[in-house]
Amino acid sequence: MRPQRVIAIVGPTAVGKSAFGVRLALAQNGEIVSADSRQVYRGLDIGSGKITADEMRGVPHHLLDIADPTDIYTAYDCVRDGRAAILDIESRGRVPIVVGGSGLYIDALLGRVHLDHGAPDPELRARLALLSLPELLAELEERDPRAFQAVDHKNPRRVMRALERVGMHTPTEPPPYEVTWIGLTLPREVLLDRIRVRLQERLAHGMLEEARTLHEKGLSYERMESLGLEYRFLARYLSGALSYDAMSHELMREIGKFARRQMTWFKRNKEISWFDAQTVTPQEVLASASSSSESR
Repeated sequence: MRPQRVIAIVGPTAVGKSAFGVRLALAQNGEIVSADSRQVYRGLDIGSGKITADEMRGVPHHLLDIADPTDIYTAYDCVRDGRAAILDIESRGRVPIVVGGSGLYIDALLGRVHLDHGAPDPELRARLALLSLPELLAELEERDPRAFQAVDHKNPRRVMRALERVGMHTPTEPPPYEVTWIGLTLPREVLLDRIRVRLQERLAHGMLEEARTLHEKGLSYERMESLGLEYRFLARYLSGALSYDAMSHELMREIGKFARRQMTWFKRNKEISWFDAQTVTPQEVLASASSSSESR
């Protein structure tokens, strides 16, 4: 059986993955499969940066708004639902385009990583020993945000133990897809400026009210904390643990750190072709993909 063709668009937060995914889908008769650990939840719209109906421009999007935020949606769920979506998209003669910044979700979905809840084994421990502390932290944050919050970020041994408890292994079988990996990147200062402007816009356009409404509808502050980043700091502000200024300042700092951890994760994948997000076009990406395919 021939492998299914899939395009994956990855990169750090605020780089423009969602908008470029739509442009590429329009050029390729494609549909988007979201691989984002928070955009799966209904009601987490502004804080998660979820694409709007207008921004979709008629392109079908899958794995958005499919879970209640009081439930836990895992990477296992993403693999199950994402692969079903990819099969459905291809069966209708369209191109599946996986878009997201959740490195673990994308890698598990597309076969680069196999998830396992079994006991830690020597192979896993040996693989983790080869990773730097930032790489270990990036992996743990993707796999278990609560464990990431609780662990000592300066102690590699404790981070490794947390990952061993989670249980994550490299794949034992070839990926089921023929993946064209597209990475979008920006100069660090340009990206940080985008993050800063985007955060200001979200705060001005109802992100705080969104979090307040979620809490009023039954989402606990503890659960909001576990959803990470924006919702973590909004929960701390709404619960009185942080002032507004401290919340916005600390959130900006943490989003910048998160973007760096995302790039640490993605840089391990040598199959990714990187493009400047400010100038990239669908035609450039497709030409590069065609050239890479011919050279295989």
